[in-house]
Amino acid sequence: MYKYLLQSVEHINWFGITALLIFFSVFCFVLLRVFFIKKSSWDAKARIPLED
Repeated sequence: MYKYLLQSVEHINWFGITALLIFFSVFCFVLLRVFFIKKSSWDAKARIPLED
């Protein structure tokens, strides 16, 4: 049933490409943010659960 529904939609390949591009851009943004964040910021966030 789903196969026939998706075949009837025109330009369905653009949905897949768009989803892949959104995922890849968010993944790269998070990866760059992780690598370029300051160590002091990591330390402050690591202490949050221990503070009461």
